[in-house]
Amino acid sequence: MAKSNLRQILADNVRRYRARVGISQDNFAIECGVHRTYVGQVERCERNVTLATLELFAKATGVSVPQLLTKNGVA
Repeated sequence: MAKSNLRQILADNVRRYRARVGISQDNFAIECGVHRTYVGQVERCERNVTLATLELFAKATGVSVPQLLTKNGVA
């Protein structure tokens, strides 16, 4: 199964923004209220996310949802 380009963009941006704020996958998951394996699966393009989860990820990384979904985070 081919990976969705949008899922790859999201995965790259979540990883980059999470690293930028200096938070581990475990602590990011706790902050977002999701399981730690879920964060890893999103970052590896193995899971789709809901709009609600996108909002949680955006809040935790301090960026907007459009930034999470735009290549190189430029929205």
